[in-house]
Amino acid sequence: MIKKVLVINGGGRPNGNTAKLVQSFIKGVKDAGHFVDEISLVKNEVKPCLGCFACQTGIPCVQKDSFNSMVPKIKESDLLVFASPTYYFDMNARIKAFIERLFSVENKFFKGKDPNVPTKDVAMLVTAADGSAWNFQTMQMFYKTCFLDWLKFNDKGMLLAGGIEETIDKTDFLEKAYSFGKNIY
Repeated sequence: MIKKVLVINGGGRPNGNTAKLVQSFIKGVKDAGHFVDEISLVKNEVKPCLGCFACQTGIPCVQKDSFNSMVPKIKESDLLVFASPTYYFDMNARIKAFIERLFSVENKFFKGKDPNVPTKDVAMLVTAADGSAWNFQTMQMFYKTCFLDWLKFNDKGMLLAGGIEETIDKTDFLEKAYSFGKNIY
């Protein structure tokens, strides 16, 4: 069965390590016969949540940015893939803002469904100069707490591409990302 995959790319450089990792993952997904779309958070501004709760009254988020136009893609996707470089032991602010704004649609993931049954699959692609395991702990904890425990998404895995001193091209992470995408379903 063909799946719809949505990659949310929080990387800041168009030819940076995160972008290259995303492109290898996307190639794998396409080669496996699935549909894939990418949202660049550099090209599409998503402001942080205001915490106003207006979205919980049934209206779209009140923020004036690109997020509301992304909602149909989010809802239609089978798999959400978050891609981020590591900034100070965590995902960057672009990805954090996007995830905060999922609050405006999260009740729609569960409407009329058993809250213990996953409604979406989720995966994460992470790049970092430091390859130490502790460098990824905050992201791994957030991934588990937010996506798996709270939203009850189905875990499809994380690719932690650490120890990239200069360019990801000199590592085997692009091959791993391709394989991850090719075998995600």
